[in-house]
Amino acid sequence: MIETIIDLIRHGEPEGGRAYRGHNIDDPLSEKGWRQMWAAVGEQVPWSHIISSPLIRCRHFAEMLAEKYSLPISIDDRFKEVGFGSWEGRTPDQIKADNIDEYTAFYKDPVNARPPGAEDLGDFISRVSSAYDEVSKKFSGQRILVVSHAGVIRAVIAHTLQAPSLSMYRIKVHNAGITRIRHTEQGEMLDLHNHSFAAQISQEP
Repeated sequence: MIETIIDLIRHGEPEGGRAYRGHNIDDPLSEKGWRQMWAAVGEQVPWSHIISSPLIRCRHFAEMLAEKYSLPISIDDRFKEVGFGSWEGRTPDQIKADNIDEYTAFYKDPVNARPPGAEDLGDFISRVSSAYDEVSKKFSGQRILVVSHAGVIRAVIAHTLQAPSLSMYRIKVHNAGITRIRHTEQGEMLDLHNHSFAAQISQEP
């Protein structure tokens, strides 16, 4: 069996810093975010195809990387971030200051204690898993890069490990962190997580 390797990279830091952006708030990458992304991939371009979330904090880098190395690129709406409802555009500190109980409940039970108006977590995992499975079949035997979001990467990891959705937010995903899923004769394997070719740049204060 020829292995299929799918690398997923989270977007770098957007303008405005840390906040719940979901898929309705779409800030571009900051200068630091661009540095994080280029440092993470370095000069390593082993991919045959790039797939990106439609949101500009992912898509702009994916398009530039594809252009630089003459790689084909696809945009897949199913790889956009989970919808955070009323939390979108707000920082964790703002949410905790306004309603600490709501914030605490979410991290204890992200399945049932969703922010008001948020996308259903089961629906989100289903759309991401469907997109991921389609990519793994379509590009069997190849190495693919998916440029996406923390929530998407958490969903793919949970899908790969057959872990309960309740555990998703126990997975830390760094800005510009690379996660690798390797498809082998033994099945899917989580090979790398939060990898970077220049970690000291990707996680600088």
